[in-house]
Amino acid sequence: MKVGVLGATGYAGQELVRLLHRHEEVSEMYLASSSVAGKEYDVVYPHWLGQNVGILEDENVPDLDVLFCALPHGLTAERTGAFLARKIKVIDLGADFRLNSAQVYEEWYKIKHPATELLKEAVYGLPELYREQIRGKSLIANPGCYPTASLLASVPLLRKELLQTGYLVIDAKSGVSGAGRGISLGNHYAEVNENFKAYGVANHRHTPEIEQELSRAAGKPLTVNFTPHLVPMTRGMLITIYAAVQEGVQEEDLRQCWQEQYGQEEFIHLLPQGTWPQTKFSSGSNHAFLQLTLDHRTGNAVIVATIDNLIKGAAGQAVQNMNLIMGWPEGQGLQGTALWP
Repeated sequence: MKVGVLGATGYAGQELVRLLHRHEEVSEMYLASSSVAGKEYDVVYPHWLGQNVGILEDENVPDLDVLFCALPHGLTAERTGAFLARKIKVIDLGADFRLNSAQVYEEWYKIKHPATELLKEAVYGLPELYREQIRGKSLIANPGCYPTASLLASVPLLRKELLQTGYLVIDAKSGVSGAGRGISLGNHYAEVNENFKAYGVANHRHTPEIEQELSRAAGKPLTVNFTPHLVPMTRGMLITIYAAVQEGVQEEDLRQCWQEQYGQEEFIHLLPQGTWPQTKFSSGSNHAFLQLTLDHRTGNAVIVATIDNLIKGAAGQAVQNMNLIMGWPEGQGLQGTALWP
């Protein structure tokens, strides 16, 4: 099979290359970067020396079976219609097709949506929650990293009406790689090292994505307090959710709900009681780890999840979606545990 990656030199793009390079069904890769077209891939990333990954090309996409788009918002949507007309399946790692409403997209991303007619065709690509909707489709909206962790932890509990919906707090932390490979003052070593800060407070662009899918799970409109933080580490993500439970709900009810949803899942792990997620549990892997407790003093459930923001939060989940739409084993090319220590 022939696959392509637009934006192959970004952090998520490079992780896609790493995963696809070892995928048994991938025979040929087209790798594109508008900024360094014509260079060998191992010139940009010297750790690929000797692997014969190939030359980075311009963005004139050849005939492919699947195209991954790891581009800034707005750039994928304006070209997707042409790709689909050529029978190329598109997996977008950006934000262009995650939101059902063009109006909400334009409000949060401050640009006009380039392809509103395709929004109804796009499927939200979180396999553990929407597997059957993803199978065989041609346009997949790969979820954001913060939404992936937040939704895996909370959607099953909302579907079962175990949580109250009036007050939901998501306190999230991510490593610096989540900001991408571009240069900005806030990501400089001296700004990040030995520092810890909140950002995007009350206006982070993943907020409407989280609210959309939580509302879908709850069956009614729902709002959240979502606050992300930047942690002085390269990769990893940990989110803590605080939510009041419905009257009479016990901790075992919450655990049983998770067990029913994820008990047979390859990449979602429910930790033993008393063991709390750490970012190193998932670093470099496509695995997610979940834990919860019911604080009887406050009546709130405390829910914690961790993923690798570049793998399960981006490239790994995209490959998982590719496997689903092509009819291959869902975990193909994604095996392996985290790097430890």
